[in-house]
Amino acid sequence: MSSTLPPSLTLDQLAQLSAPLPDVEVHGLDMGWYIVRLHQEESISLLVDNEGETKRFTGTQWISRALAPLGFTHGTITWADAADEMIGTEVQPISAQQRMNYGVRVAFTTRG
Repeated sequence: MSSTLPPSLTLDQLAQLSAPLPDVEVHGLDMGWYIVRLHQEESISLLVDNEGETKRFTGTQWISRALAPLGFTHGTITWADAADEMIGTEVQPISAQQRMNYGVRVAFTTRG
């Protein structure tokens, strides 16, 4: 059965999804901010707040606290690489799957 994620999801909507759960991409931005993208088959959904704005986190522990209670056990951290663009080097775009393949795995565990 094929399932397609909508372009964006709130935490409440994410909690209503049935198995299998999507893969979690924790995308690192400048200034210590992270956003969450959810991947399922060929679709990608951005985690948003109740107003539809991109939900931003200041650390992976906050993402863990939001997603672990929903059954998520881990995610893949990826980063935007702006350094090559800044020095004028030709940058080949990478696919969402390549980002996920080469990201760093992080466990969603939270203590006290």
